[in-house]
Amino acid sequence: MPQRTQSMAGRTVLVTGGTGGIGRATATGLAAMGARVAITGRDRSRAEDAAAAIRADDGPPVEVFVGDMSAQAEVRRLAAEVLTALPRLDVLVNNVGGFWNTRHVTADGLERTFALNHLAPFLLTHLLVDRLVESAPARVVTVSSDAQRLGRIDFDDLQGERSWSGQRAYNQSKLANVLFTYELARRLRGSGVTATVLHPGIARTGFGAEDPGRIQRVITPFMGLLKSPEQGALTSIHLASAPEVEGVTGQFFVNRKPRRSSRRSYDDGDARRLWDVSARLVGLDADDGRLGPSWRHAS
Repeated sequence: MPQRTQSMAGRTVLVTGGTGGIGRATATGLAAMGARVAITGRDRSRAEDAAAAIRADDGPPVEVFVGDMSAQAEVRRLAAEVLTALPRLDVLVNNVGGFWNTRHVTADGLERTFALNHLAPFLLTHLLVDRLVESAPARVVTVSSDAQRLGRIDFDDLQGERSWSGQRAYNQSKLANVLFTYELARRLRGSGVTATVLHPGIARTGFGAEDPGRIQRVITPFMGLLKSPEQGALTSIHLASAPEVEGVTGQFFVNRKPRRSSRRSYDDGDARRLWDVSARLVGLDADDGRLGPSWRHAS
């Protein structure tokens, strides 16, 4: 983890999915650097316990926002609470995500992997973007995976209704994270807000344990060889805090270094199409889907 410094003093960071694993390690690292940290989680008791553990010595309390981010009504409520509680927002870390081997449907009638891994950060970023612009220079950091290299956006079956594979749904959602970030970077150019995306590596967390697929079962005996959550969080912390990535936008990072993402991730037509489909699925009107009042016509 980063050495204890005050390099993030005066900055406010929101980490989604901050109650465990890489998200909690990210929040802990940024709190140790002096940031005012807020986290989201589904369970209040677990989130408050995590917040107490994340808080740096003599640092401000870690704020907690509770909600199931696979449900759009809860994302909207959570965003409203964030806007009330946080007068500035310097960094949004879209970390929340999940894997399910069997198909589940959310309260909105959407497939859960796509809803949580892609639509939740898409909607939350839209709802918080004006606060980020007001706080600029600001950063949006989204946690993807190298599973994006195997992903394909199936616009004819985004919800996996015709053909289902938990791994294929996950791969698609992780590619969607990259396409979203690249399109977000284009639409926010000149706003003072940057957008980057990363592969954290495979870490020893409970990821996918609720409904594991074949890959999760295969790697279980080798957990001791995987990255610790703290090691997995290093790239997220770097992109949220490092001076050398100030102004860097629209890039994919691995081990704190920029890397090429998959060939499909650079398809601008797919990025725009995914953006428009996502805006419809989360109920944004045409203007809202263009992001913010001052650059709606910049895309």
